[in-house]
Amino acid sequence: MIRVIVRQSNFDKIAHKIDKMGDYKPEIIYEDAQIEEVDPGDEGAIARLNESSIPRFATVRDDLDLAVIPAFRLLAARLHSRHPILLKDRLEVGTSRRDVRSAQRADPTTDFLDTLLVASTNIGSLLCDGIGDAILVQEAPGQVLRLSYNILQAAGSRIFKTDYVACPSCGRTLFNLQTTTAKIKAATSHLKGVKIAIMGCIVNGPGEMADADFGYVGGAPGKVNLYVGKTAVKFNIPELEAVDRLKDLIREHGKWVDAVPQATALETIS
Repeated sequence: MIRVIVRQSNFDKIAHKIDKMGDYKPEIIYEDAQIEEVDPGDEGAIARLNESSIPRFATVRDDLDLAVIPAFRLLAARLHSRHPILLKDRLEVGTSRRDVRSAQRADPTTDFLDTLLVASTNIGSLLCDGIGDAILVQEAPGQVLRLSYNILQAAGSRIFKTDYVACPSCGRTLFNLQTTTAKIKAATSHLKGVKIAIMGCIVNGPGEMADADFGYVGGAPGKVNLYVGKTAVKFNIPELEAVDRLKDLIREHGKWVDAVPQATALETIS
């Protein structure tokens, strides 16, 4: 299981509400984990770490003139698999970059967007490569956990909430994809770990549902077919009834739970 790590400074800011975070808690504090910071290009340092029979958390150290993705790929290629790897969203290089980042904090919106794009690109790409045993997002203190867990969810590494797959829509789409998706999310967004596909037509929809648990697929104008996996089980349901019938289908397969009327865990920690 891929863990979420935070710096002590970020942990201190949320420690008072840990008991309200549910599954979205920080799991390891960086300063307590005895993490080995190494240069993946230093063969001697890698060899010394590989000689240790005791698993040690390892990460790429800062102040290296390396891009994040190739740096961690190199570390993964050279490090023995018994040593878990901590992925970082950025590698700090010198004072100039830190000065630029400090200036960006004058505009929190710009700063968080930059953090989101960089963290999602770097950590997400590595997770999809099968690299990483823990992740550390180092910016945006108030939103670190939300971003970290969303990256894990998007990469399919850990599932913490309902997962949705929707087609991009085309001329064959048989319902309003945006409003229908919003209705389905409103009815099912509390179903942790359930994957729902929303597809506009039966031409490409079933093939694009990937590994969804349930599918909502346009079958004809004003009609919807419902799927379990890639198997159609309900046909020609009137669109006005289809969301309720989808909920019934989820109940039939034992994956429905009633929503708890409270703020979501992600809202609590953001």
